[in-house]
Amino acid sequence: MGELSKLPNIGKIVEEQLNQVGIYTEEQLARLGSRQAWLKIQSIDSSACINRLMGLEGAIRKIKKTELPEDVKKELKEFYQEHKLPFY
Repeated sequence: MGELSKLPNIGKIVEEQLNQVGIYTEEQLARLGSRQAWLKIQSIDSSACINRLMGLEGAIRKIKKTELPEDVKKELKEFYQEHKLPFY
């Protein structure tokens, strides 16, 4: 496992997905932001869910996703609803 898996909420699979979309470092993830990183992951994994989005935001902030402020959770939920792929 690499650098990203040392961050909160980032396990082996999410780290592999981040690597697949060209994100290898904490700095790259922070610069891109959780929303754009999640969209990139969604492009290779249509099952990317709200928990993954919140986990990425928590990783950038270096906190568990459950510790995200309520206003941030609300914004992320709205973003997710706008960008999630339709279920067939």
